[in-house]
Amino acid sequence: MISHRRRRNNLAAAGTELTVKWGLFGRANSRYTHLCQSHPRLSAAQKKMTAKIIDGVAISAEIRADIRERVVALAKRGVVPGLAVVKVGADPASAVYVRNKIRACKEVGIQSFQYDFESDVSPAIVLDLIAELNLRQDIHGILVQLPLPPHFSISQILQTISADKDVDGFHLYNVGGLVVGDTVFPPCTPYGVVKLLEHEGIEIEGKNVVVVGASNIVGKPMALMLMQRDATVCICHAKTRDLAQFTILADILVVAAGKPNLILPQMVKTGAVVIDVGINRLPSGRLVGDTDFEGLREKASYITPVPGGVGPMTVTMLLANTLASAERTADARAAALLPRQGP
Repeated sequence: MISHRRRRNNLAAAGTELTVKWGLFGRANSRYTHLCQSHPRLSAAQKKMTAKIIDGVAISAEIRADIRERVVALAKRGVVPGLAVVKVGADPASAVYVRNKIRACKEVGIQSFQYDFESDVSPAIVLDLIAELNLRQDIHGILVQLPLPPHFSISQILQTISADKDVDGFHLYNVGGLVVGDTVFPPCTPYGVVKLLEHEGIEIEGKNVVVVGASNIVGKPMALMLMQRDATVCICHAKTRDLAQFTILADILVVAAGKPNLILPQMVKTGAVVIDVGINRLPSGRLVGDTDFEGLREKASYITPVPGGVGPMTVTMLLANTLASAERTADARAAALLPRQGP
């Protein structure tokens, strides 16, 4: 086995300097300098390329148009998809997210039901509401907007939602289903990333995929969903040392760390696909992702912008999950009306 020091010396002889600023990832407030070899076989055109920007807004619009048509067809069968959105407190970001989801529902013909509570509400009241929504036949999806106030148990709230209406994909049944490839509802953001890759015809099978960020909402389910498609997946997280030695190997790099400019061009190989899930607001008010977009667009083959990349897909896949739930309800109703066959 080559020691860390010896590996650094070998790389130093190659002569291309790479400085990685860590902060959140790796040791706090420290800098690591590594030397990485430029690939000698790359042509001048390959060394300087312009990535195709994956337009999440346009792809989302295509999917929503299909959802709208399916909602109309479902209504002719007597079922109108319904989504219940529960918000606790007055978090400004949550208010924006809920408003966007309600507007998206209206756009495709999904009926929405909004329930707002003050931040000091008793968790028991919210749990009782969820239990009631679980039984309502006009509700096919239930979403509790996160974050919740400190006196709430998020796990208790999420596990109270029926797995058959958990359109966010956070219930333990759905999370466990990702492991065996049989989840009822895939989590919306990773689901949206997969749809982006599929739309662009980007091959996943056999590819090296690095996921930066190991959250329960994006990182972990993202890794599982790509493994189901026969990718070789590595997950990096806040304790990962020498992040660049992993990211430089990625054919597909998915970044969901919540840290601006975490991924620099030197950390990504030429021709990689870069999916930026992060969204960060700079002091100037500008929204950016977790990657150096301008630098990487000259090196990657495909890249998602922020905003306008993964973000629009998250809400769209929420609509898709709600519609899928309603379609299952309609199918079950139709099956129940069929005459039973004799023994």
